[in-house]
Amino acid sequence: MSLLIYAESAEGKFKKVAFELASYAKKVAESLGTSVTAVTINTADVSELSKYGVDKVLKVSNDKLSSFNAKAYADVIKQAAQKEGAKVIVLSSTTDSIYLAPLVTVGLDAGYASNVVGLPLSISPFQVKRNAFSNKAFNITEISTDVKVVGLAKNSYGLVESNSSLSTEDFSPSLNDADFHVKVESVEKVTGKVTIADAEVVVSGGRGLKGPENWALVEDLATVLGAATACSKPVSDLGWRPHSEHVGQTGKPVATNLYIAIGISGAIQHIAGINSSKVKVVINSDPEAPFFKVADYGVVGDAFEIVPKLTQKLKEFKAQNS
Repeated sequence: MSLLIYAESAEGKFKKVAFELASYAKKVAESLGTSVTAVTINTADVSELSKYGVDKVLKVSNDKLSSFNAKAYADVIKQAAQKEGAKVIVLSSTTDSIYLAPLVTVGLDAGYASNVVGLPLSISPFQVKRNAFSNKAFNITEISTDVKVVGLAKNSYGLVESNSSLSTEDFSPSLNDADFHVKVESVEKVTGKVTIADAEVVVSGGRGLKGPENWALVEDLATVLGAATACSKPVSDLGWRPHSEHVGQTGKPVATNLYIAIGISGAIQHIAGINSSKVKVVINSDPEAPFFKVADYGVVGDAFEIVPKLTQKLKEFKAQNS
């Protein structure tokens, strides 16, 4: 018996979340008295997983899987779990894995706990702590099925190095042609920028920036901080920014170490989607903006005056400490 994780990758390289998943799985595996196996899909170099405690990698290489396909990827994970006799499967909470988890769960006749925020509170019975009610509360969930699927909330565990002796095995699961009826024609990709999925820091803008021509305020600050850029729903609806940058309950949920909101009033759906971020900073000219009620730090003032000064001060600080 082993514990299985799906180590996500993009362009043949692991996403940061793969290493967080491995770190978490290593600790759970120690409690279970078992090892950690990772299944990877079209990933060139898997050696880095050994830094985070993975003992074995099942490498899947197939051109048909070059684009994400939820049914096909879920079937790969299911077959990997069955091959290894895995009783616990750990997935992330990325957009892809949120699609995958229910399919994997049904395929393995398993129980599933999403938004898990820590190590199991108990192994027998198997109990985990989860975010609930749009991250406003926690609950304790018991998974009583023989096979268990755990969806780890982003940034809830962190990276913990634990070197292991890694073995690799080429794995060729059977693929169902019926899963490939939907074809991906093209995928828009942003290069040279930090992605929202991998970001430790996100700088986000709202309608308070008054127009897309002012987005340099967000981008300049993000560049200094090594952050990803994001926006509120109204901004993406207006076409100022692509929908891929929309964060919130109805967009991409984020759980960063630092979230900076510029000119965002703080609609309940937006707050729910970013509430898991550890430190929230808001810059807004309206002192009654709802965002101030949930922010760790708030600045009341004109973003067009404050943000350039903040960016300049950060540049000077970095120059002095480089």
